[in-house]
Amino acid sequence: MADDRQQDTHPRPSTTRRRVLAAGAVAPVLAGAATPTARALSRDRPRTLAEPEMTDLAYWADVAKALGRPGDMKRYMYHTGLPRRDLKVVSRGVRIETSLALGTHVAFVRYKDGAHLLMGDVVVTEHELDGFTDVILEHGIGINAVHKHLLAHQPALCWLHLHAHAHDPVPVAQGLRAAFDRTGTPPDRTPATPTLDLDTKGIDGALGSKGVQDEGIYKSVWARVERIVDGDMILPPGLGSTTTVNFQPLGRGKAAVNGDFVMTAGEVQPVLKILRNGGISLVELHHHNLYDEPRLFFLHYWVIGDALRLAKNLSAAVHATNVVPFS
Repeated sequence: MADDRQQDTHPRPSTTRRRVLAAGAVAPVLAGAATPTARALSRDRPRTLAEPEMTDLAYWADVAKALGRPGDMKRYMYHTGLPRRDLKVVSRGVRIETSLALGTHVAFVRYKDGAHLLMGDVVVTEHELDGFTDVILEHGIGINAVHKHLLAHQPALCWLHLHAHAHDPVPVAQGLRAAFDRTGTPPDRTPATPTLDLDTKGIDGALGSKGVQDEGIYKSVWARVERIVDGDMILPPGLGSTTTVNFQPLGRGKAAVNGDFVMTAGEVQPVLKILRNGGISLVELHHHNLYDEPRLFFLHYWVIGDALRLAKNLSAAVHATNVVPFS
């Protein structure tokens, strides 16, 4: 951390828990190598899993400075939003509100041995894509997915999932800042909170979970029940493994609904059938992680219609998976 940082109450160990992390993952971040080395697991030795550690905002002061904007704490995660409010996006005739599908997010987690994990979900235009990915890779940050969240949208966009390990998270944050500076991602500002033209109580009843408002979008979120492991790191609940149902009001009880499901392999086909039987369009089936256990699959979807009817159809798909409400 920088010299002017508050005293670290969680001193970092002089060595990492594994030589693989030190030689394969940290060095590319600090030295600017083009691609981080995969953290292979040895099956011929006892496996040690690293556990996340609670921190506070003060701990992440240098990361916030490097990113150039404030973040907040979401349980174990230091979270920073970089919403693409600069983009005017239309999909299937609907003007997309930023919080429906245009939110860039990055999250850092500290582990009990002093290592740090970054995971992120980033929105870029196709014009920005190559420049952004070049800078990300130059700074040793991995890309786990390049995919779509929307159908037939203009301008053309891509969504990327980012992943990095490092002993010091500040160089990672600096790499993120350099990459975001290659895009039109706007500065941070306080958003308005519009009134929702939706029957939110009815939606909550249909889904069996209380949602929250986020800049004019009504969101319901679920997290996997199982312990999720990435390589040899235990992921905090909700980090990269959530199901989301997002409602954008369109008036007269209608909504555009967009989000994604997190599923194990055995849940994929049942969820696909439930969604299609409910008239819900499939957008993308992909992964968020390269070394997760259990292996998780993510499905983005899109539909316009009566919000309560859609909530009931989506509820059947949500409850076909092993998730619980998350807030």
